[in-house]
Amino acid sequence: MAEKPVTTGEKLERRGWRIGLAAMCLALIALLAAAAAGFCSRFGLWHFRTGFAILKWAAWGGLASALLSLAGVYWSARQRFLRGVILSLAAMATGIVVFAVPLKWKLTAQQVPPIHDISTDTDRPPQFVAILPLRKDAPNSAVYEGTVVALKQHSAYPDIRTVIVPLPAAETFARAVEAARSMGWQIVAAEAGEGRIEATDTTFWFGFKDDIVIRITPADYRSLVDIRSVSRVGRSDAGTNARRIRAYIAKLGGRG
Repeated sequence: MAEKPVTTGEKLERRGWRIGLAAMCLALIALLAAAAAGFCSRFGLWHFRTGFAILKWAAWGGLASALLSLAGVYWSARQRFLRGVILSLAAMATGIVVFAVPLKWKLTAQQVPPIHDISTDTDRPPQFVAILPLRKDAPNSAVYEGTVVALKQHSAYPDIRTVIVPLPAAETFARAVEAARSMGWQIVAAEAGEGRIEATDTTFWFGFKDDIVIRITPADYRSLVDIRSVSRVGRSDAGTNARRIRAYIAKLGGRG
């Protein structure tokens, strides 16, 4: 029996489907590469800079899949081939996400100063004690770099300053510990007598470890709370430490 000849419309449908399928495969490869870039860095399978390089290529792959999917949408839409349009749009959405996440990181890093040590008190920043042994091999020192860093911080994050809590120090300390736990931080030390809390926060994707020290100082019926957040690696934190301090202050309450 002779095969039924393929019509021009069917050829266009197949073309749209194949292009959409190719775009989806490329998008999924880029997505898996982006995920591996971070998680393999987190679990020590390669250096985080290798992960950044892989993430960069994954982002370009995501962009390529999004552009390729445009052709899939075009050919499928011409024949009103709904499945092909949906496949291509799904590939486009996946590719855009893979491209957009590292792009957002890059743009954010360009908008903030290349610093990684943020403190609400830049004249007398809280000092690490219990965490120092955990940072002994860290590329970034726990020693505050002084005026240069302080001026850059004040210019970029003028809202980050000492927090005033209208409670006695003992109550503020308890609230500060609870707020730190609610942030998902690993509490390393909580010295009520010294008014000092130390903790470590680990980022989800790349597993970067940043250390936090909180100091509570009595001030009559109120308490002064200072928070310092410092990255262990990386010249710039792309604003992560400032966002962390802001989120913690929001949980703690009080005012600047």
